[in-house]
Amino acid sequence: MFTTRSFRSFLPSAIRMLIHDGKRARGTSGMVGGYKQAQIVILHKFLADDFEKFCHANSGPLPLLYRSQPGEWKYPKDNSDIGTDCPQYCRHELGNFTGNVPDLLEYSKELEEMVTFYLGGSFSVEQMLLKAGVPLRHVEQNRTISMYKTSVPCREVGRFQCNMVVSMTPVPERKLDAVAQATHPARDVHGAPVHIGHPGLIGIQDLSRPDYGDPVQPHQGDVPVFWACGVTGVEAVQSCKPPLAFTYSPGRMFITDCKRNESSPVPNTDPAETVQTFCISQNPLHYSVASAAAVQKIRALECHIGADPGDRGIKALFIQDELLKASLCMSHAASVLITTGFPTHFNQDPPEETDGPPGAIAMAAMLQALKKQVAIVTDHRALEMNKKIIEDAVEQGILRTQVPLLSFQDDSQDSTLRFLCQDGNPQTPRYDHLVAIERAGRAADGNYYNMRKVNIKHLVDPIDTLFTSASTIPGIMTTGIGDGGNELGMGKVKEAVRKFMPHGELVACDVGADFAITAGVSNWGGYAVSCALYILNCCPIHDRYLRKAVGFPRHSEQDSWASALPTVTKEEKLLEILVKYGIRSGKTGNLGMEVDGLPFYDTHSAMIQQLRDITLQPVAMA
Repeated sequence: MFTTRSFRSFLPSAIRMLIHDGKRARGTSGMVGGYKQAQIVILHKFLADDFEKFCHANSGPLPLLYRSQPGEWKYPKDNSDIGTDCPQYCRHELGNFTGNVPDLLEYSKELEEMVTFYLGGSFSVEQMLLKAGVPLRHVEQNRTISMYKTSVPCREVGRFQCNMVVSMTPVPERKLDAVAQATHPARDVHGAPVHIGHPGLIGIQDLSRPDYGDPVQPHQGDVPVFWACGVTGVEAVQSCKPPLAFTYSPGRMFITDCKRNESSPVPNTDPAETVQTFCISQNPLHYSVASAAAVQKIRALECHIGADPGDRGIKALFIQDELLKASLCMSHAASVLITTGFPTHFNQDPPEETDGPPGAIAMAAMLQALKKQVAIVTDHRALEMNKKIIEDAVEQGILRTQVPLLSFQDDSQDSTLRFLCQDGNPQTPRYDHLVAIERAGRAADGNYYNMRKVNIKHLVDPIDTLFTSASTIPGIMTTGIGDGGNELGMGKVKEAVRKFMPHGELVACDVGADFAITAGVSNWGGYAVSCALYILNCCPIHDRYLRKAVGFPRHSEQDSWASALPTVTKEEKLLEILVKYGIRSGKTGNLGMEVDGLPFYDTHSAMIQQLRDITLQPVAMA
């Protein structure tokens, strides 16, 4: 018996001859580097058209290399025989696996009416990863790569419906960018990873118990990286329940004579095709991806909103890439809860200011366009006023539909859990992300202060408690957006607030968030989040990662997203609505077209236009 290692320098035809003669290797991982390996599905010709459509609709797990004619035995340009040249075949009858067979010679008559599908296999990119300096733990341990069934549904076509199967490789954290970039161009063999991080996020309960292949031991510091896997085709065949079908045996692929282009190409310098990875959660561990072009745009947004027109020294609160990471995290969320409301004018009715609600509504508009669930929680005393603002915003075309308005009172031991989670169960959060924008934040002494050191606690409901509780619930992430450091969530930078901001020792918010976005005016941070979400969802690299490489790119939805972006006209209308309900500028208390003492024209209008220009600027080619 030959070992896998002894096959690495063989030509594909020699390997196939050994397989034909019964001298089969345990698996084909690590064999004949530089040649494409194919996963095989063989179906009756009456099912072939639907299966081809299923492959195109789920091109990540099922990248179609070739569809044969009925009874065609050879892969194009190969001197091969599909009936004998796989190391092992699986037989399926009426959707049930009925055994492994070494060859298909006894089924020659049936094969005359059957079509063979050759699907790009992940083993083809192993040499790419090795050249990128990425260790392959399963090869090091002489094991077949681990494969798992997931909770990710494939796009259904006809009788073919199943969840995706993935393969997993443990990768050192410092090599994640290299892994994503090395495999991104290889779309004919599954392409870039579809998930990086905790397996439970895609429905995998135990990495030590793969559904196919062998368990692989990670090294300290390794991160689980998951690729779409062609074993999905096996699941699809079983879901279809044909009278007879054959597939390759997982880990034992058909080796073609078709070479991959691995001749040390010049590195791709096109920002739109350069993949970058970012950690967006530690509990559970979760990474996301975006193109360098998208990242550059979002960093430009972050730079612009960091302008300090009031010369208050807010740059001391700035943490790079908080906008990027918060927006990546929100892009993955299915349900987002937003809070706003800073009753700084304690002697006015209403006491709220014009900073906060516009940014909150801008984020809500984009989240609605992205088909996410979104709600707003605010002070109970302000519910009716905010309801009227939302209704007017819908009527004016600023929002597409009503946003549910909620209030929260911390009136029982489990009130926060019941508010944040279904039936109070921390295993089933109701919201994936909490966002506070210009929301009064609780200071270290338990009070709430405006920047003039006035305690406004009597006007503020304890929404901070939701953020502190969220930090203990896996799967709920939080973002704070502020411009002075006394806002909810800015506790992440409280030491800088205490050191550099006026009255910081007293007014600094003590409640932190996972991400703290600092802006010259908090509304600008909300506008930037809306723009960043648009940029990310228009980024093909990020879009594919969100879809887990199943279904089709969402090009048709981009006009809808663009219409949800903040505009000067929409924000002018919204400010007029706020003034109509007696809401005043934060710094001056003026009842007019200004925010934080700055006129809408030309300060805020100019910022909105600049953010739009950055967002909608075409990506320059390298």
